Amino acid sequence: MKHAIFISYRRDDAEGEAGRLYDDLVRTYGDNSVFMDVAGIAPGLDFRKAIDDNVSGCGVFLAIIGSQWATIADSDGKRRLDDANDFVRLEIASALARNIAVIPVLVHEARMPRPDQLPDNIKDLAYRNSVEISHVRWNSDVQLLIAALKQYVTTSTATETQPVHATVPVQLPPPVSTDPPVSPPPSRLPWIVGGIAVALVLAVIGYFVARPSPSNGVTKTPPAPQEPGPERANVLTGVWRNTDAKKGGDSLISLRIDGSGPAYHIEPIGECPQGECGWGSRSVTLNGGGATGVWTPQNTPQEISQKRTVTLTLQPLDGKLNVQVRNTFWPDAKSKPRSNDLQYVFEREP
Repeated sequence: MKHAIFISYRRDDAEGEAGRLYDDLVRTYGDNSVFMDVAGIAPGLDFRKAIDDNVSGCGVFLAIIGSQWATIADSDGKRRLDDANDFVRLEIASALARNIAVIPVLVHEARMPRPDQLPDNIKDLAYRNSVEISHVRWNSDVQLLIAALKQYVTTSTATETQPVHATVPVQLPPPVSTDPPVSPPPSRLPWIVGGIAVALVLAVIGYFVARPSPSNGVTKTPPAPQEPGPERANVLTGVWRNTDAKKGGDSLISLRIDGSGPAYHIEPIGECPQGECGWGSRSVTLNGGGATGVWTPQNTPQEISQKRTVTLTLQPLDGKLNVQVRNTFWPDAKSKPRSNDLQYVFEREP
């Protein structure tokens, strides 16, 4: 099947952002116009040909580049980009060879790779004009990208009116009737005027009958309007740094949060051997002043366990963010899970 937009990404670098961008583009262009993953190539097929066939059907190619995109290594310590059979390298090389519009999309404050960091068959990527999508400005940045893509892709009529992560209600104008004009009915103005006069007389009589006695001298003050509760306030958006984080190990360093209460997108950033690494973005809801989400970190040391999940509970308080961390470990398939709890204080970056 031919696809108009091809999204290329590394799972260990920007999987959460690629998935979120895919959802936004599908809302605008439809399922059949966006292609993201060639990992499901059927057994027995030449994956090089399968990648080339998929890329050949696209009108524009989006290369999602995170902060570790050019440096991520395989299990042998070899940089993935140096492998001639690396999927990402094959995808980009195929698009460049076919003279397809290739747009680098920078996330996680990434910078464009230099030509000397790239293999010969994809060096031209370094000279392609890039766009940036940040967590804080996600909605507006994606709208700018969609506007830029219109010269390559046609919006489908079935999806073009659907909002992309809309944060304010949209009031559509009433439909315009195409029926021929209908002759107006006979005027009922005299009846309307008579009804209004009767209503006014009854209202005056009711006022004098029901009004309280003026002798009590007490004037009631209407209740003051209530301030919106914490579940409606935009209290989480921003980048938060762990004031208690220690270098080394697998510390939780920061939180990138965007959205508008009560719904937010949260991405924890941990410390990996190659530097900071994201755990993936999750959607959470602020409820009763707190929010909870579950992640499977990529920076769990293998000697600790085969599987680990982390539950984060966030509680804004006095301009700071109290974060409770519950680590749950499964040493192996037969053992029962064990857990521990940690407590941190995060401060918002200016």
